[in-house]
Amino acid sequence: MKPTYLLLLLLLLSTLSTQADRRKKLPKLTAQPTYMEPDPLMRPLPSEKALVHLQDLVVNRRRHSLGKRGIDVSHYQNRINWSVVAEDKDVNYVYIKATENAALVDNMFQTNLREARRAGIPAGCYHFFSPTAAPLAQLKNLTSVVPNLKEHDLVPMIDVEVKGKKTTPEDLRRRLKQFLRGVEDFYGVKPIIYTGQNFYNKYLSGHFDDYLFMIAKYSEGIPELTGNPKFALWQFSASGRVKGIKGAVDQSCFMDNYGLRDILIRKKN
Repeated sequence: MKPTYLLLLLLLLSTLSTQADRRKKLPKLTAQPTYMEPDPLMRPLPSEKALVHLQDLVVNRRRHSLGKRGIDVSHYQNRINWSVVAEDKDVNYVYIKATENAALVDNMFQTNLREARRAGIPAGCYHFFSPTAAPLAQLKNLTSVVPNLKEHDLVPMIDVEVKGKKTTPEDLRRRLKQFLRGVEDFYGVKPIIYTGQNFYNKYLSGHFDDYLFMIAKYSEGIPELTGNPKFALWQFSASGRVKGIKGAVDQSCFMDNYGLRDILIRKKN
């Protein structure tokens, strides 16, 4: 073998030996798991409650203050220990039934009003409106029991939740407007309207936008209302529990930027 070929052979053998040494020093590679985006169909679905909550935050963008609650009561709650109720810091106001229709008077109204205010709870009255009784007769019933608002803290509330089988929606609205004007003229304050979500959407939407509303809805989620009412209060429960009251009681809370100041009677000095 010629010297040139021998030299080339030695160089080749040296190169192969060096590469073999390098391979020995390299760490052994193991198969690494490849990240894959989870299949959306395999993800757990959010609960109905979570979906409703998300809808309230993203779609409705409504806020409520469950820590600033109020209640409404009538003779159905029987005798109430108002001093005990006042110890509940979440109870910030109370609406008390005074009258219904053209003649009915709640026999616990005066007692509840007096003792609630004595316990330091802002209080006001409400009238249960009848779609069939004459508006002026109902106004006479209310004003005979509540001749003035000197002993009241809250503007009156009108409970509207019955249409009447033979009453058309137009007649309902006409009679209600007449009654509301009479209440405002007599007391000098604009009353609040109480009704349910479905009743509002079906019969009242767009016709009473000058009034504040308390809307009842007891199922999960904030009431969904058509139009653009002044949705000030949400009655979220008909089965609340408050110490000092035997049995269930209706509970409500303020919505968005509304607060107690919006339902207080502005007293003249």
